[in-house]
Amino acid sequence: MQFHTILTSIALLGSLTLSVTTPAQAQSSASSKAQTDGTILEMNRAFKQGDTRRLTALLPQVRGHALEPWAAYWELRARLDTATPGEVQDFLTRFAGTYQEDRLRNDWLLLLGQRRDWSNFAVMQPLFRMNDDREVRCYELSLDPTLAGDDLAANVKRQWYGQKETNDGCTFAATRLYAAKKLTDADVWRKARLAMEANQPRAVKVAAEIISPEAAAPIDEINNNPARYLAKRVGAAGRVAKEWVVLALIRMAANDPDTAASVLENHWSVHLSSEQRSWAWGVIGKQVAQRLSGDATEHFAKAKDSDLNDDHLGWKVRAALRQAKWKEVLAATKAMSPETRQESTWVYWRARALSQLAKTDADRAEVTALLESIASVRGFYEQLALEDLGQRISTPARPLPLTPEERAAASQNPGLGRSLYAIQMGLRSEGVREWNYSTNLHQHGGMGDRELLAAADLACQREVWDRCINTSERTKSVIDFEQRYPMPFKNAVIQRATQIGLDPAYVYGLIRQESRFIMDARSGVGASGLMQVMPPTARWTAKKIGMTDFKPYQLNDRDTNIAIGTGYLKLVLDDFSGSMPMAAAAYNAGPGRPRSWRGQTGGPVLEAAIWAENVPFTETRDYVKKVLSNTTNYAALISGQPQSLKSRLGMVGPREASAIVVNAELP
Repeated sequence: MQFHTILTSIALLGSLTLSVTTPAQAQSSASSKAQTDGTILEMNRAFKQGDTRRLTALLPQVRGHALEPWAAYWELRARLDTATPGEVQDFLTRFAGTYQEDRLRNDWLLLLGQRRDWSNFAVMQPLFRMNDDREVRCYELSLDPTLAGDDLAANVKRQWYGQKETNDGCTFAATRLYAAKKLTDADVWRKARLAMEANQPRAVKVAAEIISPEAAAPIDEINNNPARYLAKRVGAAGRVAKEWVVLALIRMAANDPDTAASVLENHWSVHLSSEQRSWAWGVIGKQVAQRLSGDATEHFAKAKDSDLNDDHLGWKVRAALRQAKWKEVLAATKAMSPETRQESTWVYWRARALSQLAKTDADRAEVTALLESIASVRGFYEQLALEDLGQRISTPARPLPLTPEERAAASQNPGLGRSLYAIQMGLRSEGVREWNYSTNLHQHGGMGDRELLAAADLACQREVWDRCINTSERTKSVIDFEQRYPMPFKNAVIQRATQIGLDPAYVYGLIRQESRFIMDARSGVGASGLMQVMPPTARWTAKKIGMTDFKPYQLNDRDTNIAIGTGYLKLVLDDFSGSMPMAAAAYNAGPGRPRSWRGQTGGPVLEAAIWAENVPFTETRDYVKKVLSNTTNYAALISGQPQSLKSRLGMVGPREASAIVVNAELP
């Protein structure tokens, strides 16, 4: 660890535990704290390595340290399988009220569920404050006698369908409810279909086994070679055999939707039920829509909206938007579940579809009501709704200043203090989790708006910008733009952006999304620094902008990262003729993909909002919208003038013949 980081964490600890000391005592104390900081870091490494003996040996050395709850958690969690109930209870009692207490309770509840120790589970579960674990919730639901019939089944399905990977808790609950005839075959096969779409073959097999071992028998073959599986069969007798066909079509569509469509149309359609056919066409339509093919709407037209899930319907809307088929947009948004239908994305497009189809004053009034229900400066579609209502994006009035008492409450919050200490020691993951718990989950419903503003202010003062932003974004009744859209390194960013002809608001909008202003941020694929630049891209860009003797380790230097990141962004923006949405997509996914996403000669020219909503990659689609929304809000802050998101979006279509030649070198 860097020595200055140790000194920073020592200073933070001193601010949490004040005492009167002499200079000599202060020097000795600083040395002792630095040593125990090092021991904490060593324990973190031992925990990641599963070295239980080392953890147990080191634990006594960190007694009284600010992060002792973490150290004690690592030590006990590493040997939880062999720990006694007494040891667990001693930990929960000693660290009562902390994140670590509730996190260990979560771990213990999972273990009790796996052991089927329901008496101790029933005692422990009501004390679980976070209550955010799907598997624990499934265990709880399977044992709760107060829920019956549809309520219980609906709750279990919500957890089970929503899990990313198969787990014991939800499998146990689903198996138990199926045996009690509270889940149907259709419910179980729906889970298998969802898992196959998500490329989770183990979860498919586990779900099918709930019905019977025989129902799961061909799952591996279906997953490995769906075309061969279907080719060996002439028909499908019975529900189980038909579901195998649906699973095979889902699997085939993931790699070859055109063949899946042909096989379904020419052979299997007559063998399946109406609902099964609809689901298969929904999957094929989704896959074709993600390839931006106009055939998608034809595939979706063969399915009943009522038989499709929200994901299928979302892609049906996107495909219809590309072809300006507003009736289909309206019908698909109306068919979504109540929860999804209320998301700003689908409220906005439903309003736009109604606007195109409106014939009466009542229709137009409904459009206005829908837009007004989401219009604000909080996000992409909220801003578009504002503009559709004839308003611009302006900086909201700041809330009343925080009082000394509100600031003091935040600075004295032990969870926030531990979080900041951990982050500034280099334990960012642990610090972020404890911060989120302290603001969102420690008390029912999370902190109130004024508490959130005070916590965000504390993070801003410590220059922990990601917690500052994320916490400020959670306020509901007030918005502090200067918290939500901070401008660290303002002189460096604005000077560099202006120098090379970039809008500083665009640079800030991108940095906010890329790194949340964490200078040592590093992505899972190796991108580094404020602007999250990949080393090969950095080397190429450094040469292009005349930066000699560049070395990849310099990417974490603030000014170097800004110079290279803005240099690359400018090159990308020029390559896309100044289109901010396409340049943002290129920055996130590489320039080759948005070149293909814009379409070929003769293809449609789209509103950039429609183009962005059709970006096939979920991450890039979300990224483009957030960067442009951020940019518009930063522009309002920097200029002090109302802004337009639509003017920054423009239109997107195939490259014009007169446009400059594609920069094929762009990495």
